[in-house]
Amino acid sequence: MTTFVDALQRPVEVKERPRRIVSLVPSLTEALFKFGIGEQVVGVTNFCVEPKERVAAKAKVGGTKTLDVARVKALAPDLIIANAEENRQEDIQQLVRAGLAVFVTFPRSVAGAIEMMSQLAEITGAQQAAQPLIEAAQAALDEARTANDGRQPVRVFCPIWRSPWMTIGPDAYTHDFIAVCGGANIFADRWERYPRVELDEVARRNPEVILLPDEPYRFGPKHLAEFARFPQVSAVRDKRIYLLEGKHLCWYGPRIAASLPFVQRLLWERPGS
Repeated sequence: MTTFVDALQRPVEVKERPRRIVSLVPSLTEALFKFGIGEQVVGVTNFCVEPKERVAAKAKVGGTKTLDVARVKALAPDLIIANAEENRQEDIQQLVRAGLAVFVTFPRSVAGAIEMMSQLAEITGAQQAAQPLIEAAQAALDEARTANDGRQPVRVFCPIWRSPWMTIGPDAYTHDFIAVCGGANIFADRWERYPRVELDEVARRNPEVILLPDEPYRFGPKHLAEFARFPQVSAVRDKRIYLLEGKHLCWYGPRIAASLPFVQRLLWERPGS
């Protein structure tokens, strides 16, 4: 039996290499498959959509915040992977009270996400297969930091919701991801994890780049017009409003290695350069 400490500083005892895993975190479901242990995954949430072909056949246990706890228990998992923010605390507590091994994650930085991947690989006995992915993520992090040396950070606005408009505060994973890519979150001075904002306030803070991800809110081409009434804003004037796959910004896991250089190029390369 091995004891691991999760993000809530709880000891989680794992008796042997898990053979029946339920993943309640979409990005970590993808990680488990990338680690080569997809066969051990017996249950996933409705939002666990990658890898598409393989998760389609897995038992569904509800949404990340609308979990069917009874369904999870019925799958008799020997390990449950959860997240302190994506999953409801009441559901996690029910599973723990049922005597199930629940490992709760909560990375709030790119470095923390890489460390979490390493821990997840150790818990699941997948170190050998996971090591190249972890090393690639660490190399991308080191390269991104080096590329920012001597450069003034680019002011960035990244909304995550509309009606009301919401963005990221300084304690969120996406905030750190943008900082690693050379960006300065224009709402870094707000204490909330996901502060509500108004576009007039965004305009006063004059972002140089606006990132519009397709999750959790599905921003698309029709939303570009919402910023047209602020022609004085640098990002609007310079046509630096980018629609992008939200997984680049918020899926902490195997995507880190490719997502860091992709977003960093968006921040530093100007149109036509």
